[in-house]
Amino acid sequence: MRRRTVRNLQRIFALISFLLVATIALLAGQALGLVPQDLLAFANPARLLPQRPQVALISGHAGYDSGAVCTDAADNVTLTEAEVNARVADLAAQRLRRAGIDTLILEEYDPRLENLDAALLLSLHADSCIELTGYKAANRVSSSVPEEDGILMACIEQHYAAATGLQPHPNTITHDMTAYHAFRRILPGTPAAILEMGFLGGDQNLLVNSADSVAAGVAESVACFLAEKEAMNED
Repeated sequence: MRRRTVRNLQRIFALISFLLVATIALLAGQALGLVPQDLLAFANPARLLPQRPQVALISGHAGYDSGAVCTDAADNVTLTEAEVNARVADLAAQRLRRAGIDTLILEEYDPRLENLDAALLLSLHADSCIELTGYKAANRVSSSVPEEDGILMACIEQHYAAATGLQPHPNTITHDMTAYHAFRRILPGTPAAILEMGFLGGDQNLLVNSADSVAAGVAESVACFLAEKEAMNED
C-alpha cells in the first residue's frame, strides 16, 4: 500500500512538472512568435468558452423570517411568503441553468450580497394575504445604471405579465421596495429589481398551484434582460 502511494505521488509530481515545462515552452514560443495563436487558445480552454453571465436571485425572507403569512380561522399559519418565494426561486433557477445561465440563489441577508458584481440581481417576494391581485416591481430611485435598470423593468412588464396573466399593481409599491436593503449592498453597476410576484390572498392559486408558470415569468424576464443587454453592448 505504501509503495503504491509513493508511486501515485511520483506520477502526480511528474505530471505537474510536465505541465510547468509545457507552459514555459508555450510562453517562450509566444514571445518569439513561434507558437500559433490557435494552439495558445487550445492550451487555455477558458478562452474557447463564452463567458456565462451570473444571475443572482434572492429568495425573499429566506434565512431571516417567514415574511407575510396566511392563517385559518383558528389563527394557524397555512401559508408563508418565504415558502412561496423559495419554490419559485428554485424553479426559475432550474430554468435559467438549463438555458446555460449561471444562476445563484441568495438568502434575504446573504453575506454574498456585499459588493455583488453580477449581470443582474432580482429579489423575489410575494405580497400580503389579502384579497387583491396583481404584481409589482421596483428598482432603485437613484441608479448608476438607469438604462439597464429600465430594461429589466420593461422585460418584467412584458414577460412576467404574459406568463402569469397578472396585471401590474403599482399603487402598492412601497418605500421598502424602492429603498430595498440589497440595492445598497451590491455594486452600483449591478442592475437590480425587486419583484412582488402576486398577493398571497387573491393570487394564492397561481402562486401555489401554478408556481411553474410564475417561475417561467421570472426566467423569461431575466433572459429578455440578458439578451437586451448583450444587444446594447454590441451597439
